[in-house]
Amino acid sequence: SRRLCRSTMSAQEQQQAQPPLPAAAAPSEAAELDAANRYEAVVPHWFYCKVTDSRERWIPFSTQDSERLEEAHGSGRDKEDLVVPTSGGRYDVHLKKRQRVAVYWEEEVSEVRRCTWFYKGDKDNKYIPYSETFSKELEEAYMIAVTLDEWKKKLESPSREIIILHNPKLMVHYHPVATSDDWGSTPTEQGRPRTVKRGVENIAAEIPNGEPLQIDHLVFVVHGIGPACDIRFRSIIQCVNDFRNVSLSMLQAHFKKAQEQQQIGRVEFLPVNWHSSLHSTGVDVDLERITLPSINRLRHFINDTILDVFFYNSSTYCQTIVDTVASEMNRLYQLFLQRNPLFKGGVSIAGHSLGSLILFDLLTNQKAAPEEDEHSEEGSRTTSSNRGTEEVKEILKKLELSEYCDVFEKEKMDRQALFLCTEKNLKEMGIPLGPRMKILHYISSKTEMQCRAEPGSPLQRDLDSTDDGRNCQYRDVGLGQVSANYPQLNYKPTIFFAFGSPIGMFLTVRGVKRINPNYSLPTCKGFFNIFHPFDPVAYRIEPMIVPDLEFEPMLLPHHKGRKRMHLGKVKGSPSPPALCSCCSPQPDTDPSCLSELKEGLTRMSVDLKNNLLGSLRVAWQSFTRAPLPAVEAASTDAEAEAEAGVEKQPDTKPDETPAAVKEEASLVNVGRLNGGNRIDYVLQEKPIESFNEYLFALQGHLCYWESEDTVLLVLKEIYQTQGITLDQPLPGSQ
Repeated sequence: SRRLCRSTMSAQEQQQAQPPLPAAAAPSEAAELDAANRYEAVVPHWFYCKVTDSRERWIPFSTQDSERLEEAHGSGRDKEDLVVPTSGGRYDVHLKKRQRVAVYWEEEVSEVRRCTWFYKGDKDNKYIPYSETFSKELEEAYMIAVTLDEWKKKLESPSREIIILHNPKLMVHYHPVATSDDWGSTPTEQGRPRTVKRGVENIAAEIPNGEPLQIDHLVFVVHGIGPACDIRFRSIIQCVNDFRNVSLSMLQAHFKKAQEQQQIGRVEFLPVNWHSSLHSTGVDVDLERITLPSINRLRHFINDTILDVFFYNSSTYCQTIVDTVASEMNRLYQLFLQRNPLFKGGVSIAGHSLGSLILFDLLTNQKAAPEEDEHSEEGSRTTSSNRGTEEVKEILKKLELSEYCDVFEKEKMDRQALFLCTEKNLKEMGIPLGPRMKILHYISSKTEMQCRAEPGSPLQRDLDSTDDGRNCQYRDVGLGQVSANYPQLNYKPTIFFAFGSPIGMFLTVRGVKRINPNYSLPTCKGFFNIFHPFDPVAYRIEPMIVPDLEFEPMLLPHHKGRKRMHLGKVKGSPSPPALCSCCSPQPDTDPSCLSELKEGLTRMSVDLKNNLLGSLRVAWQSFTRAPLPAVEAASTDAEAEAEAGVEKQPDTKPDETPAAVKEEASLVNVGRLNGGNRIDYVLQEKPIESFNEYLFALQGHLCYWESEDTVLLVLKEIYQTQGITLDQPLPGSQ
């Protein structure tokens, strides 16, 4: 039972429990006590308990969620099983059970508490809330003390710990200490006291305001190999939480006008987990039987992560993976619509690493509606009619039948129609017997060669151009895919985002040498391939569409509208366009850039002290290649240019990028895979990353979850489909 000791403490106890106050502080202390005599009820705030590695952390709900919970609690309906949606609708709080439950994924249930009183913990100095029952006792004692101006009150907690209320500004919590000869003795105030605070405003907790209620767009995010998705070994749920939080800050920074005019709310990102379903099939038990006992941790890591790539290339487990991804996205979509019946926005999908390949294979096997196929084919015929006529003229010229070009042009005969012609058709067109035989022989010989040609060969591609470009390339892009029954999605994605994606490499290994420029995903018209320049898993897509032209990927603009300091040029990453001095300071005079470099160097110095960086450099030394002279010269020039940035102004005029960059961005035709727009986008490496690309290769593959530049591109492209643009266009953006 809990006991409230209302008796006044002895003089000796008071002297032990209360530290002496300086004499100069006495008048002001008295004034504060007089002001505190006016009692005001404490304002509660709701918290939930997150358990990580057996350690409890009490996290405050957002101001918006806490107010909604308090309103539901004040309505008196908390005795019922009342459910309050929180965290943007991703978690439900069962008010009666005081539990926080995840809606869209499996997660441990968290305890919820209505908090008013807190004490400082021992380990991390963070404040821990008292139980609701004991907080009421503390508040009652505090109210009596303030009202009667009687302090030095002692309370005993349920765990036999002592709390002493000295005055409104000084309240302490003592651990219980019992003597060895008297096990039932009353707890005393011994040991180190812990601070007690009343009200959340006194514990310096970071309380978010909350998320906009309006959801404009939904994005499903599919992870890559293994259960961990970043260098801190966090799950896809935690990484997507980071991605979502960054998106909220980017919306406030770059879409402020649209937010103020209530044109937009936010974008919801939901994780899609397939790894747990794959490894719950019993395959781990089978692998355990054949795994060698040596280097156990490394072998377990390989079985749990790297083998996912091999599983996906197995017809048995590939079917499990694609079924899981598709069914999970369909389930999440239906559940989201049930919980958000007023949602009218679009749906996009994003995949990291192997997850992007899974999504690409799913999208290539989606079936468009018949009317869309008809419309697409009609548009394709219209746009390619002139090209088809010219091809027919070339064939007739090769057969020395150029005099009949006008006849075929009058009949609107393209190459595809020519290969469908019969002798009767040619005779009706007025073509004499001799020319008819030549044309029919040409058609027959080409058809036989097409049957013998290997799929994906140059000859096959040349012959495929006689068929509908979109349909034949559908077969080519799907060449080498694992034999599986690819499920259909219940929606048509607006855009497909690939982060650190190996799609290009897998297509090449499967035998796809080239992607037809006329090819587009059947149900998704947008495709962005985003990668870090040092990402060892990422590959480009555009060179497969335009193999004869060498050009760089699009440089992703920095979210602050400036250019990061590049200390060297890396193959596969473009030379950054020169930006105007008015909107982007020179690298060596940009305070934010220097701050970024300073932060990186500070981290590096800490690593040096721990001998970590030195050991890593030794380990990787054998893998470091000597840079090519041209690259080395470019690096030297770049460094010299950075050093002389203050003295020498750039030759380019304000608001003008180099002509080569302009021409590249505007004239390169990369086909219809992204609706005629560029596909490959490369991030700018941070200044610290430029020192050694090998050291930051792994980080390069796992950096996308917290990359403001990546998130901003995703938001920009999503809202562009709704006619909403950034407040200020970023320099160098498309």
